Amino acid sequence: SPPETPINTSYKKKKHDVGILALEVYFPAQYVDQEELERFDGVEAGKYTRGLGQKQMGFCAAHEDINSLCLTVVQRLVERGRLSWDSIGRLEVGTETVIDKSKAVKTVLMQLFHDSGNTDVEGIDTTNACYGGTASLFNAAAWVESSAWDGRYAVVVCGDIAVYATGNARPTGGAGAIAMLVGPNAPLVLERGLRGTHMEHAYDFYKPNLSSEYPVVDGQLSIQCYLRALDRCYAVYRRKAQTQWQQAGIQRPFTLDDFKYIIFHSPFCKLVQKSVGRLLLNDFLACPNPDTASGLYKGLQSFRDVKLEDTYTSKEVEKAFQAASQDIFNQKTKPSLLLSSRNGNMYTPSMYGCLASLLSHPRWAPGDRGAGEGGQRGAVSAALSHTGCPLPGSPLDKLVSSLADLPARLDARKRVAPQDFAEIMKRREETHHLADHAPHGSQADLFPGTWYLTRVDSKYRREYARNHGGVGGSPQSWGCRWQGAAQPMANPDLPSPARPGIGVPQTPQLRGEAVPRPRPTPIAVEQWP
Repeated sequence: SPPETPINTSYKKKKHDVGILALEVYFPAQYVDQEELERFDGVEAGKYTRGLGQKQMGFCAAHEDINSLCLTVVQRLVERGRLSWDSIGRLEVGTETVIDKSKAVKTVLMQLFHDSGNTDVEGIDTTNACYGGTASLFNAAAWVESSAWDGRYAVVVCGDIAVYATGNARPTGGAGAIAMLVGPNAPLVLERGLRGTHMEHAYDFYKPNLSSEYPVVDGQLSIQCYLRALDRCYAVYRRKAQTQWQQAGIQRPFTLDDFKYIIFHSPFCKLVQKSVGRLLLNDFLACPNPDTASGLYKGLQSFRDVKLEDTYTSKEVEKAFQAASQDIFNQKTKPSLLLSSRNGNMYTPSMYGCLASLLSHPRWAPGDRGAGEGGQRGAVSAALSHTGCPLPGSPLDKLVSSLADLPARLDARKRVAPQDFAEIMKRREETHHLADHAPHGSQADLFPGTWYLTRVDSKYRREYARNHGGVGGSPQSWGCRWQGAAQPMANPDLPSPARPGIGVPQTPQLRGEAVPRPRPTPIAVEQWP
C-alpha cells in the first residue's frame, strides 16, 4: 500500500548544471627544496628544477598515511562549508595508495559520519593509478544525474602519497588530498557529452610488490603512454565538441583557442609544458591549410606530413612545438602549476590540485571553458571540460575566494634539509608495513587540525587522532575552534538539497580526541540564472 505521507520527489527534477560546488586541498606541512636535493644527490645543477620543472616536494613522515590524508581533507571540506554529515549521500575515494587489500579507505572515513547516524552513504574506492580520482568524479556526477539520486550531495576524495626509492624518480614524488563537493547548480559545471577516454594495457607504472610503497616504473614507456593518451583523448573530445556544434549549425574545427585554460595531470611540470606543445601538434596536423609563413604555425612546414604515432620520441618535434606553444602555455596552463611545482606529484589529486591552483589566481570570464586531462598510468586517461561564471558574489566567485589562501599555506610549511628528508623516507620504508607499532613522526610537523596515525595494533588495525597544534601556530591562529565552543550557525548558502532545514555540522570524535573546528569560509551554492 502507498505510504500515508506522500514522498517529496521534487528534488529529482533539479539535476541540471551538475559539477563541483566546493573544493578543499590538503598537502603535508613539510617539504624539501629541489635545488638542495640536487646538491645532496650529487646531480648536475638544474636537473630537478629546470629539467623537471620542480621547485619543492611535499612529503609525509610515517605517522601520515592515505587514511589520515583523506580524513583531514574531508573534515576540512565539511567544516569550512558548514555542511551536515547527513546531507552527504555518496562518498567516492580515488587512490592508488593501497594499505589494505580488502578494507576500503571509504570505510575509514565513515567514522566521521558516526555521530550524525548517517550510514546511508553510497560509493567505494576506485583504484587505477592516477586515474582513480577522475573516475570517482565521473561516478559521483553520474549518480547525481541518475534516477538513483536522493537529493543529497556527493563527495569525491582523491588522495595519494607518491614515494619512490632512492634514485632518479624520487624527485618526482609528492603527497596530498583533494575533496570535492558534487551536486546540481554548480559553479563549475561538467559539460555533458564532452569528454574523451583512452584505455589500453601497458606495464609503464605498476605496484606488484604489495609489501612496498614503491612502484615499478618504465620511465620512457610511461611518457609515451602519457602522450598517446593525450593525443587520443583530445581527438575524441574534439570530435564530440564539433558534433555538438554541427547540431547547432556551427561549422568550424575545434582548437586550443576554444579553451580559456588547459590543466593536466602533472607527474612533473616539464611534462605538462611539453603536453601543451603536443596538443598544438594535434591542431596543426588536423588543420587543412595551416599558415606556416606567419603566425602560430610559422616555420613548422617541415612537420606537415609527420604521423602522431611516429613522434613520441622525436626531440625535434618536441622542441619545435614546445617553442611554438610557449605563449599558450604561459596564458592557459602555467597559472595552474602552483601546487605541482611546490608540492610535487599527488597522483590522483594531481589534476584537481592544478584546478585549485588555477582558481587561486582567477581570471575567468562568464562562460569560459576549462579543459582537464587526467590520469595516464596503466594506461587510462580522460579529457573533460567545465564552464563557470565568476561575477562578483556568484558561486564561482565564492569558490575562488575559498582557495585564495593556497599560496600562504604553502609558504607556512616547514623546510626540511635533504639529509633529514632521506632519513625520514628511510624510516617510512622500514616501518610502513609493521604491526603492533607506533609510527615515527611529530605532531609539531603537522598543520593544525590534521589527522594522523597513532598506532597499528597486533591485528593491523589503525588508530588516528587529530592534531591540536603544529606548523603555523595554534589551532586558534588557523581559525580552529575547540570542542565546546559555540556551535556555528548552519550555512544558508549550503543547505542540504534534500532536507533544506538541516545544516548544523556535527563534529565526530575518533578515539576520544578533542576536535578543533575551523572557522567556516562560506561557499555559496546557487543556481546561476
